[in-house]
Amino acid sequence: MKLWGGRFDKEVEQIMDKFNSSIKFDKRFYYEDIQGSLAHVEMLYQSKIVSKEEYLVIEKELKQILNDIESGELIIADSYEDIHSFVEIELTRRIGDVGKKLHTGRSRNDQVAVDMKLYTKKITNLLLEKLNKLNEVVEVLANNNNYLMPGYTHLQRAQVVTFKYHLLAYYQMFKRDILRINNALVIMDESPLGCGALAGTTHNIDRELTANILGFSKPVDNFMDGVSDRDYLLELMSCFAILMMHMSRISEELIIWSSQEFKFVTIDSSYSTGSSIMPQKKNPDGAELIRGKTGRVYGNLITLLVTLKGLTLTYNKDMQEDKEAFFDAIDTTADCVTILTGMLETLKVNPDNLKKAVKGGFLNATALADYLVNKGMFFRDAHEVVGKIVQYGEQNNLAIEDIELTKLKQFCQLIEDSVYQYIDYENLLKMGNKVEIRK
Repeated sequence: MKLWGGRFDKEVEQIMDKFNSSIKFDKRFYYEDIQGSLAHVEMLYQSKIVSKEEYLVIEKELKQILNDIESGELIIADSYEDIHSFVEIELTRRIGDVGKKLHTGRSRNDQVAVDMKLYTKKITNLLLEKLNKLNEVVEVLANNNNYLMPGYTHLQRAQVVTFKYHLLAYYQMFKRDILRINNALVIMDESPLGCGALAGTTHNIDRELTANILGFSKPVDNFMDGVSDRDYLLELMSCFAILMMHMSRISEELIIWSSQEFKFVTIDSSYSTGSSIMPQKKNPDGAELIRGKTGRVYGNLITLLVTLKGLTLTYNKDMQEDKEAFFDAIDTTADCVTILTGMLETLKVNPDNLKKAVKGGFLNATALADYLVNKGMFFRDAHEVVGKIVQYGEQNNLAIEDIELTKLKQFCQLIEDSVYQYIDYENLLKMGNKVEIRK
């Protein structure tokens, strides 16, 4: 069951046969392989390379093979070398020698390249649907929870923001992820079908026709690049890695916020797990797994980068390693998007605890310094004064706004009663314009 045995004088060793085979993982794009073959045989007919009768017989049986696979009547056996061999050999078994004409003017090099591109476009668009849904959920959750909370630097309370505004930072991150992935799809949208092994074919084929049938914007400009290009996989996997990093960051926040020390949010039981020994535990395993699987997606990207870095043009068998790395990267990323969407859709925000954290964090200290600057003091001097006020507040368990005016004046005579309105947290949000959605 080989397509290339003519020049060999003995069988390949069994262990080499297994080592060389890719059907266990490339059978997932059986649909794309058959669609590519349907486009190719239509082009062969239009180009007068096969007769109408031959075209119709091949087309009909390719469609039947597709139906049989999808109905479960035809099982893709792992004994074949790859999905291309399986389809072509099955076709020839069914219709005889006319099936051998299908591969005219085509190599497995351009065949696998077009299959991979077709599959990548399809599965990546499915991921984009999930990602758009995630960002819709982020926006709804943000709009429904416009509560005061601390903003952090170094995981230390810094300035007052709102839960809404904090979450909208992730909205922007995911928005950029969507743009990056869409841009990668635009760049890759060129058909390699017709490149042959590396230098085209002597047959008078029509690459524009097959590109159009398969939904590509155009054929590739260079045959050698067409069969050896895996940049689109690297670019998409880079996009997935960045997306995973963003999901890992928000997962880390959910893990911290749902802890007993914070209690800012409650993760729904449907996205949590328990302990086998401690009955009270409710663990944020969904978020932790997203955080953990981020490294897995990074690893897949590095795997393909290292695989490609030393390859000469054009096709080398090393490039077979692209599939498992890419499949795992996009499957993992898609699963994580689904889990994060569910966690956020069912998340409960605890506004009282958010407000308590604001009250105890001296988050209006910078505003007090700005107040003194507006009174004519140099910022560095104002910074020092406010630092001493914060120290006093810590020692006496008082927030700045709870310190009496007479005591504040002991630190600086410029402070007047108007300071309390200035450093009020709601007022600070209005002055900082932090409550608007900025898409």
